[in-house]
Amino acid sequence: HGFGDQYRAQDFHFPGAGTVKISFTPEDGGAPIEREVIKTKGGGVALGMFNLDSSIEGFARACFNYALGRNYPMYLSTKNTILKVYDGTFKNTFQRIFESDFKSPFEAKGLTYEHRLIDDMVAASLKWSGGYLWACKNYDGDVQSDTVAQGYGSLGLMTSVLMSPDGTAVEAEAAHGTVTRHYRLYQQGKPTSTNPIASIYAWTRGLQYRGKFDDTPEVVKFAETLEQVCVDVVESGRMTKDLAILIRADHPFLTTDDFMSAIDTELKQRMGG
Repeated sequence: HGFGDQYRAQDFHFPGAGTVKISFTPEDGGAPIEREVIKTKGGGVALGMFNLDSSIEGFARACFNYALGRNYPMYLSTKNTILKVYDGTFKNTFQRIFESDFKSPFEAKGLTYEHRLIDDMVAASLKWSGGYLWACKNYDGDVQSDTVAQGYGSLGLMTSVLMSPDGTAVEAEAAHGTVTRHYRLYQQGKPTSTNPIASIYAWTRGLQYRGKFDDTPEVVKFAETLEQVCVDVVESGRMTKDLAILIRADHPFLTTDDFMSAIDTELKQRMGG
């Protein structure tokens, strides 16, 4: 979920003894809501965070639509046993929308939806072999996506697609950060072995959705073929250093340019050009 929680929060340090409170003041002049967080005898830190009903509902619909599109069962993870109202709102909203709008199409495809506690879901993700959609709150998704990606080999194999609730707007990007150290070597004219797969997939995922929106199946086919070429080249033993060292320390690896050339050659063969 790309909105709210810690990422839109207000946090501060309080210097000494006192009371920390949180309040809501209605614009219509109604009675305010106030909660005492703590009466403290010393200094500390406090955090106030929020989310919106409309954003949670949109997130739920985006997840259900994406799961249907990929034919994946779906799981939502929260800690509603501790945050009974905050995380409970996520759980209840997802369940309500599933029951009213998505239960029938899920059942028609033989798919399931289930809420799980975040600790249970983390353990399950390490045990399972994939093939499901895991709906996470903002911070949970930020952290666990990297855990899953690295567990499967490399952050360079991770895709990132943002989708609007109705599925009509999509943004694809490489999920990893920049590779400053590799870029400095490149500036010096030295060869690098940088994994480009996530950047390639950011482009191909954008092309896939563009092809679906425009009803141009040849564009979708090109994107899907390029993605499969990336997989096949790696599985044939030709890969960049980040993947090679996962096999063994002295496993041979390709430079960035050589890896791109291998993909280019294989793609031309697949496309008949």
